[in-house]
Amino acid sequence: MKTIKKIGAIALTAVMAVTALTGCGKKLSGTVATDGSTSMEKVIGALGEQFEKDNDGVTFTYNPTGSSSGIQAVSEGRCDIGLASRKLKDEEKANGLKETVLAYDGIAVIVNPENGVSDLKVEEIADIYTGKITNWKDVGGSDAEIVLIGREAGSGTRDGFEEITKTKDSCKYRQELTSTGDVITTVAGNPNAIGYASLASVKDNVKALKVGGVAPSESTVKDGSYVIQRPFELITKGDKALSEVAQKFFDYVTSDAAVELIANAGAVAAKG
Repeated sequence: MKTIKKIGAIALTAVMAVTALTGCGKKLSGTVATDGSTSMEKVIGALGEQFEKDNDGVTFTYNPTGSSSGIQAVSEGRCDIGLASRKLKDEEKANGLKETVLAYDGIAVIVNPENGVSDLKVEEIADIYTGKITNWKDVGGSDAEIVLIGREAGSGTRDGFEEITKTKDSCKYRQELTSTGDVITTVAGNPNAIGYASLASVKDNVKALKVGGVAPSESTVKDGSYVIQRPFELITKGDKALSEVAQKFFDYVTSDAAVELIANAGAVAAKG
């Protein structure tokens, strides 16, 4: 009888050990849904792709709807994490939302590569966007009307640009476009246009101007010398825990492991 009990005890111990090991090696699975800022596409896309590679049971989704729409989506429970290229407003915080800075991004002031202007002061940019300066010749360019391109109301990029240049509700836009990509494409196609876009998204088909003698770059955003910059924020509900997979993603993107990926995508990690 003692022998039977001993064998039973050993068997139970073995089963418990196997169960513990299985639990420790549990495969992460499920979906992480993000929604919001189009300016964050390159950064969040790179992070989501790497997270999927590291966890083959996970699906990552990103819906580029704009900052305000992403904030609303997480508030209404339509995504796990909202993405905003601006700070939360007081009323959004009052609704129980929480912001975590993922990175900092320069807002590049862009012109067509054919434009002879290469450097503008913040005050000149403000005067251009409010209609006080309407011709490129007044800032050292050719004799041509300036075509003002911007983002739609509710865009985090627009909020950041107008706040820093002190032009809120005063800009005389010719076109108000719904994505960073549309702004870049429009400016690239018009020699007289000026626009603004996330530095992380700027390509060779447009020229990023110096602002006050400082070119936008990772280093000048990091040291603060390039003044037109804003945060990339992760938005969550303060009173509701994330799912296991969404929490793992959140922990990953805000860790040291993500710093290099964020930098390669053109932004400056807050963690760094």
